Amino acid sequence: MGMGVLIAAVVLAFAVLVASVKLPAALRGIGAILALAIFIIGLLGSSTAYVGPNEVGIVTKNIMGSSLKDGKIIATDGEMGVQADVLPPGWHFGYWPGVYSVASEELTQIKADEVGLIETSDGIPMPVNQLFAPEFSQAEFQQMLDARHFLTAGKGFKGKQTAVLTPGTYRLNTKLFRVRTVAQTEVLAGEVAVLKSNFGTPPTLRVRMVGAALTEVKDGENVPEDQIVRLARAGEMGILAEPLPPGKYALNTDAFTVTELWTTEMPAHYTAEHSANLQISSQNQQSEKGQQKFVATNDEREITVITSDGFQFPVDVSITYLVPAKNAPMVVARLGDDEGERFRNALNSAVRSVFRNNAEKMKALDYVNQRSQQEHQSMTMMSEEMVKYGIKIASVRIRAVGGQGSALTNLLKTQQDREIAKQELITTIEQQKAAEQKKALTRTTQEGEEEKRLATAAYSVKIANEEQKRKIVEAEAEAQAIKLKATAQAAAYEEIAKQIGKSNAALIEILKIVGERNIQIAPRVMVTGESRGADSANTALIGTMLDRMVSDESKNEAKTEPAKK
Repeated sequence: MGMGVLIAAVVLAFAVLVASVKLPAALRGIGAILALAIFIIGLLGSSTAYVGPNEVGIVTKNIMGSSLKDGKIIATDGEMGVQADVLPPGWHFGYWPGVYSVASEELTQIKADEVGLIETSDGIPMPVNQLFAPEFSQAEFQQMLDARHFLTAGKGFKGKQTAVLTPGTYRLNTKLFRVRTVAQTEVLAGEVAVLKSNFGTPPTLRVRMVGAALTEVKDGENVPEDQIVRLARAGEMGILAEPLPPGKYALNTDAFTVTELWTTEMPAHYTAEHSANLQISSQNQQSEKGQQKFVATNDEREITVITSDGFQFPVDVSITYLVPAKNAPMVVARLGDDEGERFRNALNSAVRSVFRNNAEKMKALDYVNQRSQQEHQSMTMMSEEMVKYGIKIASVRIRAVGGQGSALTNLLKTQQDREIAKQELITTIEQQKAAEQKKALTRTTQEGEEEKRLATAAYSVKIANEEQKRKIVEAEAEAQAIKLKATAQAAAYEEIAKQIGKSNAALIEILKIVGERNIQIAPRVMVTGESRGADSANTALIGTMLDRMVSDESKNEAKTEPAKK
């Protein structure tokens, strides 16, 4: 733009100067002055640069300076080439055309959920064996984004930077700082991220597993080398000892390799039903080179064991395991991620070895009958084996023992038949015992009834004896009463007979009996040789009574006769 203004000013000034030649001599001087003014104005205008509000001005010096040396690309001391200082928005003067060129470029913008990875085109060469520059300190971060400070007092390194740009807008010298945006690192709930630092000094932290905890090995402590893992502290190269919990991080994914591990319980199945799925999945997974790629899956083939008595059969097993967050760096250092080949090989080897070793010590039927004991024992052994990698075994379950058609199936069938026969025999014996008990109960019940009847009879005898005694006493009392009464009556009769005579006394007694017994009498006439007053009446009455008594006796005999028949 500046050169165009200058050319236009030169052309216009020349045109004015040519036109002034045709003017009168007195006016030619004015034309020359006007042409010179036009040239000067055009020259000043051509040295002006404008930078927009959302732009940055990149200045390049073309002439009138020394050349850059020692492989430098950005000029910091007036050398020819791209200048370290940039122009802010607005008008800027003194950038003469031909000497300088100014290019306006958009500001560097990092969007939300993004991270800006920085690579510099100039600076101090990287230290030996380092691919990334040390991270900027928080205090000097903004200064290090100034190209002049970076290349001079900041002593920035050339190449990939560990520091990143977080979301925002930056006025950078884009000829020095090249920025590439990537997504922020997100660690999901139930996971941790283990970082492997690709820069820094060698790792100095030595750790090992003690029980289920990751423990630092002190200097001078006598620990076998194969149990020690080296982890890195901040600023050191290697697997960092502190994992990242769930969250979002502005992480330089070039400077740090991120390995995410689940910290929740994960299942692993060793069953026949999953074998086909595993084989199909494995065949469909191919690497870029066409070679077979390991498939991270929780489904494995069933485990085949051989017992001490020679039986061979499959065992379906399910286990659950987890990686405690603090142990995640140890797991990554020993096995890689939790879906990699090394991890699965270690887990599979431990599971199969434990179950096969346990089966070799037992007979087939004992193995089947002691399933819960096998689960407990296998979990203990699995825990001891996997804890050295930092993995915790949460549970071990034997889902099924023996497949269809295996030798164990026939053995179990024989055992089942034997058990059924045994149970049937036990049932028969129990039934016999029940019958004997029932018989004894019946006998006891009958004896009880007999004893009850004997007791009742004994009491009846006692009651009868007592009743007999009572009746005798009553009879004696009644006889005594009758006797006393008869004696009293006889005495009374005798006294009456003395007064009125025996016949009259007898007649009175007879009439009492007739009245007391309600005897109906009909007068009869007894024919006698003679009739003598009172004696005749007595005779008639006596006859009537006798006749009545005879009639009553006949009736009593008639009632008694059918009963005898």
